Amino acid sequence: MSFFEVFLIALGLSMDAFAVAVCKGAAIKRCNIYSEALIGGYFGVFQAAMPLLGAFIGAAFVSRVERFSPYIAFVLLAIIGVKMIKGSTDDTSSAASGSPLAFSSMLPLAIATSIDALAVGVTFALHPETNLYASACLIGIVTFAMSALGAKAGESFGTRYKSKAEIIGGAILIGIGLKFLIEGLMKI
Repeated sequence: MSFFEVFLIALGLSMDAFAVAVCKGAAIKRCNIYSEALIGGYFGVFQAAMPLLGAFIGAAFVSRVERFSPYIAFVLLAIIGVKMIKGSTDDTSSAASGSPLAFSSMLPLAIATSIDALAVGVTFALHPETNLYASACLIGIVTFAMSALGAKAGESFGTRYKSKAEIIGGAILIGIGLKFLIEGLMKI
């Protein structure tokens, strides 16, 4: 995968973290650099770690499924994208009770928003030309930046843009999945 493709995947994956960060920013009411960095750090670290885990899990199965990789990538990315779009109307990602930045509040959100990245890691294993570590770092950096930005935006705009961010992220992932499907069909 090219840098641009991985960047688009990173952007798509970061949208659910961005949406949750907007909610966190709205709950904090007064975001500062520390809270933005903390929110970005939680989401960025988990978004970077999960593709690595997914790739290692997927690597065990690559030899068995390599010829089906474009179709598997399409299905995984399409499912993730559709899930994000469907979830764009769900308000359950709002801040939990208690301190919005407490470990007990942030950890489950960081894990939940990074599950999609685990599946993307499986697709990375199916594309051995992809630099796994650089891709995971890029995903983490983009997610960190988008989450910090989301926290600041949440302070200013509240939750008004949450659903639009998830729809855009889902559409990006579906589009990249379609690209893989078309490439696979062209090889037949």
